[in-house]
Amino acid sequence: MKITVISDTHGSLSGWESAHFLISVSKSVIHCGDILNHGPGNPLPEGYNPKALLNTLNGLGKQVLPVKGNCDSEVDQNMLAHPLSYPFLFIQLGDIRLLASHGHLWGKEEMVSISEKWSINILITGHTHQWKIEKHAGFTWLNPGSPSLPKNGPSAALIDTEKSIISVYNLKTREILDESPFN
Repeated sequence: MKITVISDTHGSLSGWESAHFLISVSKSVIHCGDILNHGPGNPLPEGYNPKALLNTLNGLGKQVLPVKGNCDSEVDQNMLAHPLSYPFLFIQLGDIRLLASHGHLWGKEEMVSISEKWSINILITGHTHQWKIEKHAGFTWLNPGSPSLPKNGPSAALIDTEKSIISVYNLKTREILDESPFN
């Protein structure tokens, strides 16, 4: 199974659409929060159109698993056709255990401790707008970055459970920025 992982779209329809090549090959999409609102500390992203993004998400026709971020509101939940998980989204796919959170509530030490305690294979967070794949003893930590307000290039990720591989893609060039097997 292929799962697209995206975060921090901040209401940008064009940011979301730049990941279409990943979304189209996936069975599910995990969104790590800050979905519709740009937030008071951020500039308006290119393609800012939260209503159109909302309609796109609601009409996607595949499983969307969103996590509530620090810029997501009660109104967003009322409008989204998909329940916002908070503070964690937990998924078990056979022997693979995924834990997703926006990433703004706990520091690195706490997230590592939670992942180890719950025997997580893949920890997924957003919030920083910087993509990374980081190996830890027992689990892999993925941050897909942001397609809309990136700090190290517009990005999103793909988890391939059959190949046990996580890939982070540059959304402009569609090139793989980093790829790693997961535990």
